[in-house]
Amino acid sequence: MAGSTETEKREAVRREYAALFATLSTLLFEADPIGINFESNTDEYEPEVGTIIPRLPEANSEDDVRRIIHEEFCKWFDEKTAGPVDAYRELAANVWAEWQHYRRPADE
Repeated sequence: MAGSTETEKREAVRREYAALFATLSTLLFEADPIGINFESNTDEYEPEVGTIIPRLPEANSEDDVRRIIHEEFCKWFDEKTAGPVDAYRELAANVWAEWQHYRRPADE
């Protein structure tokens, strides 16, 4: 996708992973790791979801997911705003569970 804007890349991820994208957007909004949930801005974490999902295939554990989420928040904001990686423990557990559910074949 050379030359694609971040919005185009996010929309491609949203199309490919529609249900997962929606679920992770909700999880991040509810967890609100950087304090931007103002009740009405439910799409606030979609940019981060758009960069987290493409990295999930490299995750082999909940710890990997926590690292990925934290790294993406550091990229989107900064390390101080993102806070410590341990602050993402519960969110990572939920994202890992959703990722495992998503990857499971439908016939299981």
